[in-house]
Amino acid sequence: MGPGTPGAAASPRALPLVARLSYAVGHFLNDLCASMWFTYLLLYLHSVSAYSSRGAGLLLLLGQVADGLCTPLVGYEADRAAGCCPRYGPRKAWHLVGTVCVLLSFPFIFSPCLGCGAATPEWAALLYYGPFIVIFQFGWAATQIAHLSLIPELVTNEHEKVELTALRYAFTVVANITVYGAAWLLLHLQGSPHMGPTQEVSDQLGVQDVPVFRNLSLLVVGIGVVFSLLFHLGTKEGHRPRWEEPDEHSPLLTHKAQPLLLWKHWLQEPAFYQVGLLYMSTRLIVNLSQTYMAMYLTYSLSLPKKFIAIIPLVMYLSGFFSSFLMKPINKWIGRNMTYFTGLLGILAFSAWVALANGLGMAVYVAAVLLGVGCATILVTSLAMTADLIGPHTHSGAFVYGAMSFSDKVANGLAVMVIQSLHPCVSDLCCTACVGFYHWVMVAVTGGVGVAATLVLCSLLLWPIRLRSWNPGTQ
Repeated sequence: MGPGTPGAAASPRALPLVARLSYAVGHFLNDLCASMWFTYLLLYLHSVSAYSSRGAGLLLLLGQVADGLCTPLVGYEADRAAGCCPRYGPRKAWHLVGTVCVLLSFPFIFSPCLGCGAATPEWAALLYYGPFIVIFQFGWAATQIAHLSLIPELVTNEHEKVELTALRYAFTVVANITVYGAAWLLLHLQGSPHMGPTQEVSDQLGVQDVPVFRNLSLLVVGIGVVFSLLFHLGTKEGHRPRWEEPDEHSPLLTHKAQPLLLWKHWLQEPAFYQVGLLYMSTRLIVNLSQTYMAMYLTYSLSLPKKFIAIIPLVMYLSGFFSSFLMKPINKWIGRNMTYFTGLLGILAFSAWVALANGLGMAVYVAAVLLGVGCATILVTSLAMTADLIGPHTHSGAFVYGAMSFSDKVANGLAVMVIQSLHPCVSDLCCTACVGFYHWVMVAVTGGVGVAATLVLCSLLLWPIRLRSWNPGTQ
């Protein structure tokens, strides 16, 4: 019996197509920014702005830790805010706050440090970027948690949750395609004949590429704000009465009180940690492979810089088409086997990269394997999280916030460890970093993939359900 079975009401009407689509585009701005953040931040700071590998890693770690700390707090407050915004809805209100923060901060992250010159020490420049990164990550967390926690609010059917999650991921892929397509176009225009003397060195990343990343960030927020507006106009959030945790002033008896699963009850559930570990492993694979793919293509495979847009584009096109198969595949073989199928593609990619000296044109096939695998495990892990929450939507934002906290902190620490191990001290990339990024790609896909497989085995032995919480004793 799943977590949502007890107390399930009569089957509600299916969510209209327009409502599903308007919900699905609500994370588009976040997805655009996340694509740039994970794919190009280290590359921009290290290869374009010439900051040290540790300095670049430190800024990414700051962002991930800020995001990780904000997500459970935002989730907790979003759950408590039920009833505070009767005309708008607490989830959408938090979504709006987050969107504004992202719009006001993100362009500064991919723009040159204002007031900095050649004599400015690196620590001062890093301090300049810090506040913008923290504001951006708070906004990103608020938008993400508000959007995710709407899934169990809008639909209750298990397969509809998968469909809504798959639609959400489909637009995530569209966002990534948009970013990589725009990056390719900007790099292509930069290398056009009117560039004159710079054309001969345009295949190598450098300070001349600063306008490319600045213009790309402005384009991202311009497109994202349009889709955020569509979400707020087309998504109707249900209104629930505000709930409060019981304290010493609460009455012992309440009239027809319905037991609530509070945030502290989740901490006593083994399934909460099982799903959390699986989600964290999933995000480590997806985000770290996205972060280091550009480095791997540039330094290990020595490909021209246009490939930092082309190969991620191939990955996400593959993920886009595979996301539409998630609902029938989940119905056919179930959640666990669907996730395992995605893991097989990722492990195959890792083995290929580890054994091949050079991929050549096969890099496109490898990108398809990784793209389909990442899409499959991400959609399925989000659906498993929605299964865990079930009808307990009053504390759903806390669950998503806690899951996101573990994933953000783990990603930030992993990047910092990898950047600290970078073998080149003074050069952007010495001979040793060719093999370094090669084995980084193997580790973040194959190594974490094996860990995810072990967590998945625990779900086969102990399926997702609430074991400790007993409504009759609350």
